[in-house]
Amino acid sequence: MENYLIEVAHLILRYFHVIAGIAWIGASFYFAWLDNSLQTPPKEKSEKGVSGDLWAIHGGGFYEVAKYKNGPEQMPTTLHWFKWEAYTTWITGILLFSLLYYIGADANLLDASKSELSKVSAITTSLGSIAVGYIVYRFLCNSPLVSKGYLFTTTIIALLTLWTWGLDHLFSDKAVYIHIGALIGTCMAGNVYHIIMPGQRYLVAEVEAGRIPDPAVGLKAKLCSIHNNYATLPIIFIMLSNHFSHTYTHQYGWLVLIALIVIGMWIRHYFNLKHRHINKPSILVSGIAAFFALMLAIAPWSSFEPRTNTVQVTNQQAWTIIEKHCSECHSATPTSAMFTSAPLGFVLDSIEDVQKQSEKTYTRAVINKDMPLANLTNMTEEERDTLAIWIEDYRAAKNK
Repeated sequence: MENYLIEVAHLILRYFHVIAGIAWIGASFYFAWLDNSLQTPPKEKSEKGVSGDLWAIHGGGFYEVAKYKNGPEQMPTTLHWFKWEAYTTWITGILLFSLLYYIGADANLLDASKSELSKVSAITTSLGSIAVGYIVYRFLCNSPLVSKGYLFTTTIIALLTLWTWGLDHLFSDKAVYIHIGALIGTCMAGNVYHIIMPGQRYLVAEVEAGRIPDPAVGLKAKLCSIHNNYATLPIIFIMLSNHFSHTYTHQYGWLVLIALIVIGMWIRHYFNLKHRHINKPSILVSGIAAFFALMLAIAPWSSFEPRTNTVQVTNQQAWTIIEKHCSECHSATPTSAMFTSAPLGFVLDSIEDVQKQSEKTYTRAVINKDMPLANLTNMTEEERDTLAIWIEDYRAAKNK
């Protein structure tokens, strides 16, 4: 029952985390488009303090949107704020993160092949890495460097590279990606809490008092909003990364993540420019080309290549390995304390099941080596090689 309750909590938190993330990222996309698409207003609007406007059509109706340079002559009775999308995403994210990587540290956080950290030490290090990372980001945002766009971005990427490389020496491959996602998400939510919302409250207070707001406050909030916008595509990938073990289990998985972050930011740059009527398709094309080049570079080219040795592996030998390391979880009736049903419905209850799922078994147990989960059953390299020979022989015989 305890494991079932954990699975239910996992479902609830992930579901609401995704919903809140869609709302937050959607708002970021919309307001970036809106701000970059505003046009010079007609004279009668300019005289009322409007700095830009646009017309749109959606859902069978026309919409007129105007942005004021300082503020309206009179504050509206209803003013819509955008903050809970960000807060809810971060709160559900940190709870989900804690459930999977702190409560489930043995399976998801620790990796004995990388470090001998205890559970408490690993969790403390994890929290410290996110907290220190956020403090460093805040420091950089308050420094003169923040006004130097490309230099600031290069510095952030360099620090993320250092953080990712360091975490890769401490935690499991999958946990490294999620930690960087947690750090980026914390920085994004921190921008909303520490900069954007105080800036908006300041603007409202100044307009209500009949004063002209200091434009520097609004510009700082806008800059942090731009930071968040460029982080959207990388953070979306990280949220999905658990499904793509070929990225995080690669020998240089930490560097693959940095490359994907840079590619995501570069592609986002294309759309932000396009909204300002600056069309540079070379940015989009180069970003997509870089993505496919990266996928080719990390591809497991050796999959199912016949081996030159003459070692024969019997079905019984292969099944002994599967039964010892896989069937505990991947069964219609799991005996593992971590699962009440087979993860992803992937069942290996017989040698026939293994033959049907041979390609996926080969990929996860032989190529990526991210299964068994956290290698809790201590599957040896010799056992992986034995399983590889059996699957390769089976595939070769099947394809004749």
